[in-house]
Amino acid sequence: MPKPRAKSGEKNLVSRQLIELRRQNHYSQRDLAYRLQLAGYDMDKNVITRIETNQRYVTDVELKALSEVFHVSYDYLIEGK
Repeated sequence: MPKPRAKSGEKNLVSRQLIELRRQNHYSQRDLAYRLQLAGYDMDKNVITRIETNQRYVTDVELKALSEVFHVSYDYLIEGK
């Protein structure tokens, strides 16, 4: 059974917001990975790269981690609102 994708064919809905948040905060992918690890989440630079390039699905735990590190809501990460 194929995995679900957005109407646009993307594997996740957060890639654009993640890139924007990272740039607004002047974080490299490595910086973000470090901050996530400090917060107790096992996400490395490669995970962030794959999420941003839509090569990877995002788990609920990863969504929570990104929400906490950037201090934004789930809605913002998913919908951009």
